[in-house]
Amino acid sequence: MASSTAQTPPRPMRADARRNYDRLLAEARTAFAEHGTDASLEDVARRAGVGIGTLYRHFPNRHALMNAVFQEALASLITRSHELAGAEHPCRALVEWLGAIITHAGEYRGLAQALMSTSRDETSALAQCNVPLREAGAVLLARAQANGAVRPDVSIVDLLQLTNAIALAAEQAPDDQELAGRLLMLTLQGLKGPHAETC
Repeated sequence: MASSTAQTPPRPMRADARRNYDRLLAEARTAFAEHGTDASLEDVARRAGVGIGTLYRHFPNRHALMNAVFQEALASLITRSHELAGAEHPCRALVEWLGAIITHAGEYRGLAQALMSTSRDETSALAQCNVPLREAGAVLLARAQANGAVRPDVSIVDLLQLTNAIALAAEQAPDDQELAGRLLMLTLQGLKGPHAETC
């Protein structure tokens, strides 16, 4: 007998489980902002007033917790990509969006490195961040390429890796607030197409 491929929708959480989930998420946001994404999960659970087992029931591993924490920033980046998709200057729109990714990645030390290390791993919980970012960025990149402002051989996967590398470099030099912008501009010099003056 053939098995059904339809997935059963997740059951809604009980009220107490939802409270624990929300507390864990809030404490993880705080801990990641203060200590980076390698913050102690035991401390996150303790600050949320639950045991580590409860944390792992909601978030089976660190990447699952990171994915949940970053969904708000991801939604903001996706929304911004939709807004920029009709911009008059496609290359400027792409640059603005890449800059927004760097800014968001810089909010949590370790995020850029985690996104880089899982960029091709569809089994990671962070694929729920990487895949939508690639899809959104591909639209902006295609417009900039069609406009001749970006070389046709540039891929969105490589561009996002470069963007995360810039965010990681900026993370290592917190006293240089202009570093990310300079590195992004240097990177874009290598991406220029025949009509790059429009970028």
